[in-house]
Amino acid sequence: MSFTIVAEQVSKSFGKKEVLSNIDLAVKKGEIYGLIGPSGSGKTTLVRILVGMDSDFAGKVNVLDVAMPSMDVLSKIGYMAQSDALYPELTGEENLQFFASLYKLKKEERQQRIAYAAELVQLTPHLSKKVMAYSGGMKRRLSLAIALIHNPQILVLDEPTVGIDPELRLSIWNELSELKKQGKTLVVTTHVMDEAEKCDRLAMVREGKIITSGSPLELKQQYEAKDLEGVFVKAGGKRV
Repeated sequence: MSFTIVAEQVSKSFGKKEVLSNIDLAVKKGEIYGLIGPSGSGKTTLVRILVGMDSDFAGKVNVLDVAMPSMDVLSKIGYMAQSDALYPELTGEENLQFFASLYKLKKEERQQRIAYAAELVQLTPHLSKKVMAYSGGMKRRLSLAIALIHNPQILVLDEPTVGIDPELRLSIWNELSELKKQGKTLVVTTHVMDEAEKCDRLAMVREGKIITSGSPLELKQQYEAKDLEGVFVKAGGKRV
């Protein structure tokens, strides 16, 4: 079995408060893996560790068979944070050009990737506008485009569809499925249960612990629940 991301006994504390406790997970190459749970459950802390942005933790994380954090591996990951890290005084196009320049793409490839990413998130008509004039949903879409700009092997998306209208949310998930077909590995955090249904496998997180994991179908059968919210409640979570 080829695993792209493996976490073993990962724990993390802020002072005396433990925010992650003995997390074990393994993400297969070419799957969409969901981290599901309410705000404050530890999902964002976990993904920051997985992508190498936080080195102060106990346990082990390997990505592409390399111990994290690793600068070499970081260039193969597209990371979309929960809060948008954009330059509001620049246009959408200028933001994309800036982030593409960090990956030393050749000019022709850079233009192709910018055009692809902007079209995917339906921002092409708005690229000449300054980001300060964007709505919250448009900023999320631009952040997703930036995560895709260097054609990464792994995509880690923290609440990627917050503030995005249902029609575009569906089109983004369709594209995530296409990226999976290309062999890319995706880790997606969400608290929206219908999005969790679109994951190949998922881990349900509550108070820094994984309370259960498996495919959506396996979990519904195991807990005799008609939907994933029912699974979460029966597994020891509260309603999301």
